[in-house]
This record gives sequence, structure tokens and C-alpha cells, in this order.
Amino acid sequence: MLTSGEVIEVDLGVPIGSEAGMIRPAVVVTAQRVLAQEPRVVQVVPLTRVLRGYASEVLIPADAANGLDADSVAQCQHIRAVASVRVRETLGNVGPVAVAQIRDTLAALLDL
Repeated sequence: MLTSGEVIEVDLGVPIGSEAGMIRPAVVVTAQRVLAQEPRVVQVVPLTRVLRGYASEVLIPADAANGLDADSVAQCQHIRAVASVRVRETLGNVGPVAVAQIRDTLAALLDL
């Protein structure tokens, strides 16, 4: 079962334009109460190693807990719903502070 904040390797498919795509790490942002029901679709925020400094991105420093091998940013502007079968493996977890930062950024983007 996936947990909120997990860093997963996911196949986002072929991108069009500026979309995030291909096989890449992403952070699961679906609420834990939803994940407990093992949904077939989950919400993820893709990660990239390209640090652009956008306000819609959250820095995720690489560490042993999250399984990343380089500092990355969560691209909140690219939030995606993906079928759980697209998940290839679990790398680690970003932890509650980073999840809160990502969710705050998503709330600002979506005017919630």
C-alpha cells in the first residue's frame, strides 16, 4: 500500500509541450485516508533535478530517507492523477514537513 509522501518511480508517459513525462520520481500527495482504501488512481507531484526557482516548486534535498540521489524539486504545477499500475517502485518518503510544503503550494496554485 502506498503512503502519502512516498517517493515513487512512475511512468508518466510521453509528454506534450512542457508537461512532465517519461519515467521519473514523483511524490504521492493523495490523502492517507484515501490511500488506505487502495485506490486504482493516485495523485502525484513529479520531481525534477532541474532547479528553476519557480514559486510553484518545492525543494526536496536528497537524503537516505527519500531515496533520491540528487537534490530535486517537486513540480506542483504538474500535479497528476495516475493509475496505480504506473508505479514501478518505491524509493523512500519525503516526510511530513515536505508533504506539508507541497500541499501548501498546491493549495495556493488551486486557490483553495
